[in-house]
Amino acid sequence: MFTQVPQPLVYAEALLAQFASLSRAADGAALLGDFVRGLAELSGCELTQLYLLDATHTCLGMNAECLNGILQPREAASLPADYNGEQLLQFALCQNRVVSLSELSGSLHETSFLPPQATPWQSLLCVPLVNQQKAVEGLLLCASRRHIDLQGFAESLGQLGSFVLGQLHLLQRLRQPSGDVRPMKVSVPSASGYGLIGKSKAMRETYSLISKVLHSPYTVLLRGETGTGKEVVARAIHDCGPRRSQAFIVQNCAAFPENLLESELFGYRKGAFTGADRDRAGLFDAANGGTLLLDEIGDMPLSLQAKLLRVLQEGEIRPLGSNDTHKIDVRIIAATHRDLSVLVSEGKFREDLYYRLAQFPIELPALRQREGDILDLARHFADKACSFLQRDAVRWSDAALDHLSGYAFPGNVRELKGLVERAVLLCEGGELLAEHFSLRMEVMPEDNSLNLRERLEQVERSLLLDCLRKNDGNQTLAARELGLPRRTLLYRLGRLNINLGDFDG
Repeated sequence: MFTQVPQPLVYAEALLAQFASLSRAADGAALLGDFVRGLAELSGCELTQLYLLDATHTCLGMNAECLNGILQPREAASLPADYNGEQLLQFALCQNRVVSLSELSGSLHETSFLPPQATPWQSLLCVPLVNQQKAVEGLLLCASRRHIDLQGFAESLGQLGSFVLGQLHLLQRLRQPSGDVRPMKVSVPSASGYGLIGKSKAMRETYSLISKVLHSPYTVLLRGETGTGKEVVARAIHDCGPRRSQAFIVQNCAAFPENLLESELFGYRKGAFTGADRDRAGLFDAANGGTLLLDEIGDMPLSLQAKLLRVLQEGEIRPLGSNDTHKIDVRIIAATHRDLSVLVSEGKFREDLYYRLAQFPIELPALRQREGDILDLARHFADKACSFLQRDAVRWSDAALDHLSGYAFPGNVRELKGLVERAVLLCEGGELLAEHFSLRMEVMPEDNSLNLRERLEQVERSLLLDCLRKNDGNQTLAARELGLPRRTLLYRLGRLNINLGDFDG
């Protein structure tokens, strides 16, 4: 079994250690994650994958992947529904045959199931996994960017994989509720929430939406208040998707005047305008094969909106000063804190572009809507700040935690991050205290002469003013946040003598 592998004795000892380690896995997710990591160590390959058939044995899905020694974040719903269309995988699966290729880049084999890399994949080993009933239940796959012969690993890795299948079924039976004979769904090893932080219901819904669009080519529109982490979510979609090895580029559409933004996005040819002394590629070209985040898309000029629409529809661009167009392959993610439908009604945003961008909208929750997440985020930011400052980790006093929990955070996660970083700088001891946080707590003045109705009006007036300030005086957005029809909001503003100038004060 080991005659064709380098250093047979060392390999045999490593293989035995893998069997022992995998036998101690406590759950299915840990088992599969440890398995693909073990495959990488044994084979020396940069990529290892595990594919399993579903309970009906009709759908082949990827259940674990290790790339460059790192377990790739995965949620079950984020993967393609079925890999049955991949001919190499199907051949190994249906014929129960090992596939070993050492000249992959020069062959005609379709390998879209392999993540794209700057250096092409050269060697591949695909081994069927057989259960105790001698039926093929899945595949293990190893791939390398080097020219190496992987055939010698096939038998031993196949036996290790069959052992893992047996362990997986055993763990499923142990966790199966009494009297329930339905097969349990295979859990997939994952990084919680694609590297995002938060366990609240609002964030779990966000993770679910991300999983639906992760491996699709659809344009994503990220909406949410300022500071909710739209760029962080966009990067998570890129880093956990099939384009993760390619460029991720961010462009703020409000940061450049119209003529400069156009040349920045589309590039230009020499002589296109005064000062264009050479050809220059734009951000669409720079992001080719990867992802381009267009932040603050609501501030893009109308003339550029028409050109962006053509990029989305035709997948091609024309640099300034050029008569020729060329194809690009870029995933567009757009982000805005503004209501694009309102801008459309006001004639400030193209309706056709709006519907093209809103192909898959994701509304990011405000921090005040993420119950329980504030303290998790605060601890995370404190740990990062301590690491950056190269100081010992700080403890949190109960008073500091209570102080943060009672604050609304109009600036959302960005405001929380800044407050925690400042607090860490102010903290001279090893414990964060309430006085280290400068929160803008608005205390209602006590006036014992007010009756109940007057006090309620005072609270309502403060709430309406805060909401208008946060939405830059936009009554439509304020009404939507408060859950009121716009007509009702206008009535309340009039009854409380609030005019649009009040939100500036």
